[in-house]
Amino acid sequence: MSVWLPESGETLIARAPLAFATGEATQVRGMRWFRDTERNDIQNELDGWPEGPAYTARSAGDSAARNTVKGAAMAVGVAVMGLLSSQSGSVGPGRSDKGSSTSHDRADEVEDFPVMWAAPGTVARTVPWQLDPARSPQDKYRTHAVITDRRLVIVGFPYIKGDEKRIDDEPLWETPRSDIARVELRDFKIGNDAKIAFTDSSWIRVSSISRERLTRYLIEPPEFIPLTSLTQAQRNTAEGFAAAQAPDAQPPLVKRNACGCFRIEVVAPSTIHASFGHSGLNAVMDAHGTELRLTEYHQDDFLT
Repeated sequence: MSVWLPESGETLIARAPLAFATGEATQVRGMRWFRDTERNDIQNELDGWPEGPAYTARSAGDSAARNTVKGAAMAVGVAVMGLLSSQSGSVGPGRSDKGSSTSHDRADEVEDFPVMWAAPGTVARTVPWQLDPARSPQDKYRTHAVITDRRLVIVGFPYIKGDEKRIDDEPLWETPRSDIARVELRDFKIGNDAKIAFTDSSWIRVSSISRERLTRYLIEPPEFIPLTSLTQAQRNTAEGFAAAQAPDAQPPLVKRNACGCFRIEVVAPSTIHASFGHSGLNAVMDAHGTELRLTEYHQDDFLT
């Protein structure tokens, strides 16, 4: 087993699963395209890529028919649920609020679904084909994004169901953080997508079950407080929390949150999970170095 680790002097910040996104609107459901800036299909132009499927978007008429049938089925479902809910007991889990039923980018989410937008010679064209679930099925192979204070790295490894701790990384691609212009969260439908735009105007649309952990330090630069700048009490708490984690836990990363408290994050390579990436070991302490329980602050204060 071999887990990718950064070189000496480079800080490992986060690791999460990553793959090209998949269309969710009726016309493009289950599909994705690779486009140039004229919206031409370029998947056959990408160096070293194996052949992949050629998708055709469904027509608006097909979509309308499907939605009519779906609407009728939903109406019946609502009636049944209403009847059941009038009885004692509960029916199934509550609805998740993650994601949005409204698209703010119909051209790229409803009528078409590009996951690569790239002129010749741009960064987006260099990303690895293993990110494509159609070319590299995720039941056999997984791809993770690794974020450091210097770069974004994509690694891949064979996946064996039931053996989530087996990680044998193959470095596939990397780019310096300076090549990333911005990261835009895309909440349409499921709410796991993000668009990573590069400084040459190319971009990719990706999906991650751990999107927030992945994008937090790509959207904003990592501004960690040196341990030497903490008070002795704060440092004792941060280092004590790290020591209580896995034996290979890295030195704690400390960041001041909007609440005025301090977020402590610890990365331990041995805790990496094939389906979820790094679990995100974290705690919060106040200005006096006292570790706080989640109930003592609003949950958002812990994440910002």
